[in-house]
Amino acid sequence: MPKHFLTILDIPRDEVKQVILRAKEMKDAKVRTDLLDGKTVLLIFEKASTRTRVSFEVGVRQLGGDPVFIAARDSQLGRSEPLKDTARVLSRYADGLIVRTFGQEKLETLVDYGDIPVVNALTDEYHPCQVMADILTMYERTPDLDKVKVAWVGDGNNMAHSFINGSAAFGYELSLACPEGYKPDQAILDKAVSLGAKITLTDDPKVAVAGADYVNTDVWASMGQEEEQKKREAAFAGYMVDEALMGLAAPNASFMHCLPAHRGEEVSEAVFESPASIVWDQAENRLHAQKAILEWIFK
Repeated sequence: MPKHFLTILDIPRDEVKQVILRAKEMKDAKVRTDLLDGKTVLLIFEKASTRTRVSFEVGVRQLGGDPVFIAARDSQLGRSEPLKDTARVLSRYADGLIVRTFGQEKLETLVDYGDIPVVNALTDEYHPCQVMADILTMYERTPDLDKVKVAWVGDGNNMAHSFINGSAAFGYELSLACPEGYKPDQAILDKAVSLGAKITLTDDPKVAVAGADYVNTDVWASMGQEEEQKKREAAFAGYMVDEALMGLAAPNASFMHCLPAHRGEEVSEAVFESPASIVWDQAENRLHAQKAILEWIFK
């Protein structure tokens, strides 16, 4: 049976830290392997991408494989052919799928009807590769992740959901500040808490950020939500991560963002460009974390 990576919780708890340790090793040693030699990995993207596409294409090549990119206009994921048929056809052409799409159910269908590994490169529900890279970025600074407090300020979106899963997997304390109507999915929260995650939920960013070692945020209107921009700006008033809010965090706290960022909206220019900002390390670590995930799947 192939391994799949649809959420962080797909990696067993006794293996998930080893994936982060391996990512760090691959980064430090500039590891190149022939693990994927002779293998073709399809990248099927229904959503636009810079970091995700480039980091996965480079990562597959650095593991010796051949990436093939398929854009939304070139695929049948959302058109006339049933997705279960697409899954069965692609399984006969390729050795793995990396998919960036809308609903999580599309990935689940690809898993159910195909027989090759499927990697979640982003859905509306989860963004696990990004958060694994973020956890690597935190690990590089604070290896004892179970002693770390992470704050999330903003939408209870796919990033928030993956940070919730990460809390269950790695043991860091997570405090989320989300306005009414934009809170994370309760079932995802409940499952993480049942697995031992230390999570608090508030609508006050000051409460969430107080004493945090890492302060995270994301755009207020993600891809596909552009028509909600004005409504969301009103809902998220007071949720900008600025110098005053960062001042409530722990000494030497770091600012994190998955990018792209809207300066002057969810984060101030001063914070984004400050020494506390580690966004470029996060972006780089997409490559290394994803290589380690692919190695976990294929090795």
